[in-house]
Amino acid sequence: MGITHVIRGDDHLNNTPRQIQLYRALGFTPPLFAHVPMILGADKKRLSKRHGATSVMAYRDMGFLPEALLNYLVRLGWSHQDQEIFPMADMIQKFNLESCSSSAAVFNNEKLLWLNGVYIREGDPARLAELTKFHLAQKGINDPDEAILVDAVKASQEKVKTLVEMAEMVDFFFTEVTLNDKDKEKFVNETTKPVLLKVKEKLALVENWTNEGIHQAFEDLGKETTLGLGKLAGPTRMVLTGKAISPGIYDIIRILGKNKVSARIEKWI
Repeated sequence: MGITHVIRGDDHLNNTPRQIQLYRALGFTPPLFAHVPMILGADKKRLSKRHGATSVMAYRDMGFLPEALLNYLVRLGWSHQDQEIFPMADMIQKFNLESCSSSAAVFNNEKLLWLNGVYIREGDPARLAELTKFHLAQKGINDPDEAILVDAVKASQEKVKTLVEMAEMVDFFFTEVTLNDKDKEKFVNETTKPVLLKVKEKLALVENWTNEGIHQAFEDLGKETTLGLGKLAGPTRMVLTGKAISPGIYDIIRILGKNKVSARIEKWI
């Protein structure tokens, strides 16, 4: 039949002797059978639909990378010394049935989330940007500027654990900023508007439009106004992104570009 190995859950162990007899009765050489422990949910019961996502595509929709999910699944019932991260080639080279666990593994979503974050932090920004497009499309953002998206992803890799979080982190680069009443009251008021105007004017003078050049502009403005970076960057971040959590302020300004930064600040002052 061309089947050499059958690897399956140990709940099929009792079926194996009968199936081997069937193979032999039909004139086929039985394959080698290996039975591995079942995967359990956090309640120590067999993993099922009641424990959450059950399809690969569901994990795609939740922002998990395929290599992270594969790495996590192989580590559920197998180990190689204390190694946790297994690129595909490494996994293929080191995997063997002898190292599979004899006890059931518990599916831990927090561990999967951690592992996914590792792969995102170490991933190629261009590939991550391409994968993030799917999640941006779910937010109504189609055909985002490629260069801006790659740059935005690169600036956000250290801050997110899923591609859903990545899309949430970078969507403001491609949409108009809106503020709720609470954020308006805190960040756009009679105290902060003069500060925002000074930031706008200072940034308009920056010729070296890099993180270093923008950083220097904020340092100079801090000395001129005796305001700390938090007082300058807080309102600026909010009117540029609409978010309290976002990439670094210098990355935001650099990627948006001088004209868009000026226009967004102007809108709120």
